[in-house]
Amino acid sequence: MTTAAGDPIFVDTNVVVYASVPESPFHTDALAAIRAQVQAGSPLWISRQIMREFLATLSRPQTFGGPVPGPTLAAAVRRLQRRFYVAEEGPATTGHLLDLITQYAIGGKQIHDANIVATMQAHGVPRLLTHNTADFARFAGLITVLPLVATR
Repeated sequence: MTTAAGDPIFVDTNVVVYASVPESPFHTDALAAIRAQVQAGSPLWISRQIMREFLATLSRPQTFGGPVPGPTLAAAVRRLQRRFYVAEEGPATTGHLLDLITQYAIGGKQIHDANIVATMQAHGVPRLLTHNTADFARFAGLITVLPLVATR
């Protein structure tokens, strides 16, 4: 699969969280990665799943702070909706998800990652920016995984 600068990019929850919380360990990396993609002309996408995971993550204590109060979280998600394209899940996403679970050995929490890939497929988004590259390695033939931090 070939992709180029300017191709759409789906942004995983961890990157959105890191970019949103100055105290997070990868805050600078996440902001730099997002800015670089914007400068390259790549449309950035999230989904309702990413927004829910963002809320779930920051509404409980993290090693870098929290929990974040509800009104602050609500305002943050409203900003996300203005800054990113939001991929809606519908029948096409479900169809792709069902195809993925028949093609790959997926279960439990891995369904959430598969749903991200299914959402990407349904919306024609070929690249994923994530810090959890290992979670998406099985889908390398379907999407291009962009690591938040390059492996050294």
